[in-house]
Amino acid sequence: MRYPRGDGDTDGASLSGVADYPHPSSEGRSANMRANRRTDTKPELALRHALHRLGYRYRKDYRLDLDGGRRVRPDIAFTARKVAVFVDGCFWHACPEHGSKPRANEWYWGPKLIKNVERDRINDAALILAGWTVVRLWEHVPLDDAISAVVTTLAETVPGRSGRSGQSGQSGQSGQ
Repeated sequence: MRYPRGDGDTDGASLSGVADYPHPSSEGRSANMRANRRTDTKPELALRHALHRLGYRYRKDYRLDLDGGRRVRPDIAFTARKVAVFVDGCFWHACPEHGSKPRANEWYWGPKLIKNVERDRINDAALILAGWTVVRLWEHVPLDDAISAVVTTLAETVPGRSGRSGQSGQSGQSGQ
């Protein structure tokens, strides 16, 4: 396959298999989107710092290679107890309370956000099959509630126990 040379001439190449991305509406919007972080978000940092102050030790953004080739990166992983914690952003994971549906480029964002939620469910199922306990928290959950959910799950989880799904902090969603 040949790629465009950058001068507008594709030299007969076709990129039909590549997703068509929307062009940013302004340089400000482009800068805003570049500033979105995949890891170390403010709610995640607050939770990690609080757990560390309480004496808990964990791995951050730790890649888990599960059976079947699936790779999952929990925001916080307690490897000895096999507890995976995710702090989900309301926009990116379609929070039923605070998630917004973009009006610009809806053709792109609608399917993208749906795929994010579907990927979350698949990852949860794969983790549970691998013996992990999953805790998903929305970014808007108060810090004390998030700490309580994680600490309670850790207290209930014995190393080597089969996995389950924690619904802490998730309102309106089942099967977490």
